[in-house]
Amino acid sequence: MQKASTDNQAAAKDIKLLVLDIDGTIAGHSNTISEPVKQAILAAQARGIQVAIATGRMYRSALRFHQDIGSTLPLMAYQGAWIQDPNTQKIHRHWVVSREIAHQLLDYFEKPELRSLLSVHFYINDRLYVRELTKETKIYAERSGVIPIPVGDLRQALTNEPTKILALSDDIDVIDKLLGNLRRQYTPAELYLTTSVATFFEATNASVNKGTAVRYLAEELLGLELANVMAIGDNFNDVEMLEYAGLGVAMGNAPSGVQAIAKWVAPSVEQDGAAVAIEKFLL
Repeated sequence: MQKASTDNQAAAKDIKLLVLDIDGTIAGHSNTISEPVKQAILAAQARGIQVAIATGRMYRSALRFHQDIGSTLPLMAYQGAWIQDPNTQKIHRHWVVSREIAHQLLDYFEKPELRSLLSVHFYINDRLYVRELTKETKIYAERSGVIPIPVGDLRQALTNEPTKILALSDDIDVIDKLLGNLRRQYTPAELYLTTSVATFFEATNASVNKGTAVRYLAEELLGLELANVMAIGDNFNDVEMLEYAGLGVAMGNAPSGVQAIAKWVAPSVEQDGAAVAIEKFLL
């Protein structure tokens, strides 16, 4: 674990907004927030620090975590492609993938050498559409608490533009290769491509990432500066958020590339690392 510098400790006094990822950060194998983490979050809120969720999950899947921590802020779902205030139901942002690119990605996923290796998910209007119910999709659906809608040909679902497109594979090499190939095919100005866990390839609108979402929440909605923001995350879809925040904390279970850009590295999610970080810097 890295030692916090005096700069970090000084910066901690300025923190007014704490942004948390869900999976691998505040929720581990149990798929719930542990009591020590929940108590640390509540203690931070009692000190006047506002707490928000930024996740790759669907809005409907993330809602129970948002409620669990008693957040009064908009919820940043789908890597920030969908920002909605659960208290007023106001949707602040909904950035989608164009139908044209969705069709192109589907064509790519359905190449003979890939089709049997991938479970493809289209997220449209906060519903999950799939070609078929694969083993990976069933596991995903159980953890997410959502009911997938199998449609056979996913082109049938593209009457509306998707918020996010996800390809799952148990084979990490398949996902690595997919990410590499599609990053060569699409520039960052065309599509935001990332992995939220090693087996999840994710594509969203080019303007989307957790960094732009947190910036919007902090600066435009709350009138804060990046120095007022602490963020905690565990994977590559958290990188932009950790880079933006005045105090970016990576989890001990984060890949080394994610830990490298963080100001501090907490213990792992199963060791309640988010609680340790909150206690160290905010309490």
